[in-house]
Amino acid sequence: MLLQEGTNTRIAYLNLGDTIAKAVGIFMDLKIAIIPVLDGEGGLLSVFSRSSLYRAILEGATNKDIVDPYLITEVISISDDILDDKLADFVKVSPVGAVPVVNRKGNVLGLLSKANMVMTLFRHSEFLNVQLKAILDSMHNGMIAVDSQGMVTHVNIGACRILGLQADTFYGQPFKEFLPNLDLNPALIQGEVRIGLKYRQCNITMVVNITPLIIGGNIAGGIIIFQDLTDLEQTTRELETVNALYKTLDTVLNIIHDGIIVVDERGKITLVNQAMADFFTIRPEEIIGKHVTEIMRDTRLHIVASTGIAETSDVLTMQGKPLIVSRLPIIREGKVVGAVGKAVFPQLAEVKELAEKLRFLENKVTFFQEELQKNKTAQDIMKGMVAESTEMKKLKEEITIVAASSSTVLITGESGTGKEGVAHAVHLCSDRCKGPFIKVNCAAIPENLLEAEMFGYVEGAFTGATKAGKPGRLEMADGGTLLLDEIGDMTLSLQSKLLRVLQDREFERLGGTKSIKVNVRILAATNKNLNKAISEGEFRMDLYYRLNVINLHIPPLRERAKDIEPLTHFFIAKYNHILKGDVMGIADNAMSALLNYSWPGNIRELENIVERAVNYTRIGLIQLPHLPNQLLSNISSKAQVNTGTIRHQDQIGRIERNMIIDALEKAGGNKTKAAKLLNLSRSRFYDKLKKYGLKD
Repeated sequence: MLLQEGTNTRIAYLNLGDTIAKAVGIFMDLKIAIIPVLDGEGGLLSVFSRSSLYRAILEGATNKDIVDPYLITEVISISDDILDDKLADFVKVSPVGAVPVVNRKGNVLGLLSKANMVMTLFRHSEFLNVQLKAILDSMHNGMIAVDSQGMVTHVNIGACRILGLQADTFYGQPFKEFLPNLDLNPALIQGEVRIGLKYRQCNITMVVNITPLIIGGNIAGGIIIFQDLTDLEQTTRELETVNALYKTLDTVLNIIHDGIIVVDERGKITLVNQAMADFFTIRPEEIIGKHVTEIMRDTRLHIVASTGIAETSDVLTMQGKPLIVSRLPIIREGKVVGAVGKAVFPQLAEVKELAEKLRFLENKVTFFQEELQKNKTAQDIMKGMVAESTEMKKLKEEITIVAASSSTVLITGESGTGKEGVAHAVHLCSDRCKGPFIKVNCAAIPENLLEAEMFGYVEGAFTGATKAGKPGRLEMADGGTLLLDEIGDMTLSLQSKLLRVLQDREFERLGGTKSIKVNVRILAATNKNLNKAISEGEFRMDLYYRLNVINLHIPPLRERAKDIEPLTHFFIAKYNHILKGDVMGIADNAMSALLNYSWPGNIRELENIVERAVNYTRIGLIQLPHLPNQLLSNISSKAQVNTGTIRHQDQIGRIERNMIIDALEKAGGNKTKAAKLLNLSRSRFYDKLKKYGLKD
């Protein structure tokens, strides 16, 4: 859009009560004509212009005076979604040199000045001229443009080629000197459009179209487009040859008894012979243009047209009959442009027997592949769980043991510790891994909808219920696993219904009377203290004991510092892949900052911080400045002095020095232990002791 190109987004803002000195500084720094003044909610309130500044000076204001008395309250602004033609009209009639550009909420996005708009329109005009010339020169046909007096103003390359003339000999010359017998008067005087005129010159027969060029209701000139009929005659002969070849091919294809079908690169049928059409009892013209899967559901012909890989002598059952099919790609100039399929229609008993054997072997292969994938999935999920600390290694062992059971599991831990990941691991490592894994967030679904989501409902159960009813999450999880996340937020009435499911493995839909049996394993997760909730009457004790058959507790990240570094590298690799980054790792001082942080948000917070750091780093090592301020707040105070402002590099040095001192204190002066606490090699740790004057 023109507005986006002409808007200056490098601006600053004023608020009520700001000084004239601040406004002068903005004028000097940004060289803008007006400064938007915002209200308390960030909306446009008024503007302070250079004229406002001059008026303030004339009235004796000083740089310490506020801008409020000199603001322009009648503000002209422009919306950021204005159309280009409306924008040009606005610029023509606007009495001011610059206006604020605002969005629908009234927030200022930038400033639009007439000078910027004129330059933008000028660039667009130049670009359109270049585009138009390129388009005209790319035409195979000849094109000559003339003014109202019949003088040539433009000639494209096609016209020079057809007439055998140089381009520079045309401009400013009368048109009749080049095509003397072609009358332009009907177009230039009466404004008539002349189409399909035959014209011959220099043994060249041409077809000519003449169109008047009308601007503002007046005839400003004309456009003459002509084509050498020699090209058309050649094309006509080629089309006749192709048509003859097509008829020959059609005759050959309909003589043979095998079925032939051809598709393009998108899988659309372009040709089919009569034998194939008869097999499907459809006329050939009804098949052409359809996707091949509409005719043959199990075909792979469109896949061959996409991959270019041939498939021959395959046995396929269609219409209840075994066929021997081959699929070959059609390659033109090294590119796959379609595929041809051939089907042999045998009726031999041995072919049916071969098809049955092949089907049996395919079923066996599918079974072994599923078993292999099942084991691979369980191994991969356990391998993907980062666990260097003793606590997490023990948790992984417990998951492996618990997965083999069908007992209810209660997963506890603070928010962000990865409870859902543990639940998913239990499911994937169990014999239910091929079944569904359904999650219900008891805190995210409104109380009045949670029961319907859990148990489903029958027709007419409540106002707005669908006519056919709806199955609940319990039914959807049949044969698999149901995770009740944030179980501590479930209402007491729903807790009693859940207790029945745990006891009897059956329930009734909302509004229904029929009991539904389910085979589902229940996993529950919470970050709340359920014992405290029981004592306060917010959670049923009997449900708690039903859920807490097996308890998997995930310790907070601050209690398993050994996992911080491997988790950090795991997330770096993850977001390198997502963000196309090339971050090689993390600097020692940045890693020390992570190790010394309390992590109230646990693994979720660590992942967010690493994602942010990879965004800022992109390549190389994550450094301390790439980490957010809240991460450094617990150590940055030690790096401040009461006088003056510390340089950024000095501040980092002070932070690092204090971290080393703290580590030595925690290790009782043992340098080896202190180096381990900071995740530094012994030699690097001694280098830093020497650097900060801490070496004995």
